Amino acid sequence: MDGLRRARAMALKEVMHILRDRQVLVFALGMPVLLLLLFGYAVSFDVEHIPLAVIDQDHTPQSRELRAAFVSGDTFVPVVETSDAEAVEPLFRRNVARIALVIPHGYGRALGRGETAEVQLLADGSDNTTASVALGYANALALSVNQRSLATILGTAEPPLSVRVRTLFNPGLESAIFLVPGLMVLILVIIAVMLTALTIAREYERGSMEQLFSTPVGRLSIILGKLGPYFVLGLVQVLLTLTLGVALFGVPVNGSVLLLFAVAAVFLLAMLMQGLLISVVARNQMLASQLALLSTVLPALLLSGFIFPIENMPPLLQGIANVLPPMHFVRALRAILLRGNGIAVIWPDVLALAAFFVVLLTLATRRFRRTLA
Repeated sequence: MDGLRRARAMALKEVMHILRDRQVLVFALGMPVLLLLLFGYAVSFDVEHIPLAVIDQDHTPQSRELRAAFVSGDTFVPVVETSDAEAVEPLFRRNVARIALVIPHGYGRALGRGETAEVQLLADGSDNTTASVALGYANALALSVNQRSLATILGTAEPPLSVRVRTLFNPGLESAIFLVPGLMVLILVIIAVMLTALTIAREYERGSMEQLFSTPVGRLSIILGKLGPYFVLGLVQVLLTLTLGVALFGVPVNGSVLLLFAVAAVFLLAMLMQGLLISVVARNQMLASQLALLSTVLPALLLSGFIFPIENMPPLLQGIANVLPPMHFVRALRAILLRGNGIAVIWPDVLALAAFFVVLLTLATRRFRRTLA
């Protein structure tokens, strides 16, 4: 009971420090908004308005139909139309076009006879992401035109084989809906660890740790008292980022909001404890901030599944990713928000987050000695 009362006193002391230092509140509540806006609008896998060069050497109604199919949407924008196939490479070199559609002479005649007609797609591979997406779109368009041509030849209203694709959980394949849950994790990781990484180090630098050691407050009470206010502040950050994600980027909430906040609470405890452990070990605000930044940004960006699939990584990196909390929280967030899963699906991730918190709490308590040496 005494330990709990002392932890509350430590928490009240930390709250008073936060209220006195307005920069902490600006950092804690302003930075999530700024980062979400920057990353949410800047990071996108949606590829539109790809510069297209059309090399039409046939000049028939069939070739014009194929050209119209390619430019009917927002994916491709025709920038050059010519009959000279030799012009393609210079267009790529000057960055005028990214993909070229070459329709050879005899294309329309071959289609009219029911023969195989060939067209050529050339892509600028210097930007492999855009090239891959462009070729995927182009192949889908070519398949659609091929099906219509086949239906005309067979004299039927519909082609003999019709494939209808239905995308679940993200029907528009919008990259924002895929990325924003990962952005939430990245933001919470950086803010939570940075906030708590400076707390105990600040006490050492200001000399107030001596006064704490002269009181009967135990190590665990100090750690929990330091953790409490930032935990509440972290839950406010969760609410803020979730609200902005739904309002600005249309992120769906298909699962339980209460479950989401429960999982977020466990994740916040793990991240705040990571920051406290850094603060206990470093005892210097500059060193603690550098360690916090290094231990959060790279794992949250590269080893969380936020952008790069974990399954495509080498086994060693997969093992490291499975130990770190960001990967588990990204997976849990997408499961709750996008697929509407419950605890029956995400419990392994919650257990991993809780285990990480317990291990770091134990390490921080043992490392935090009542000595200034």
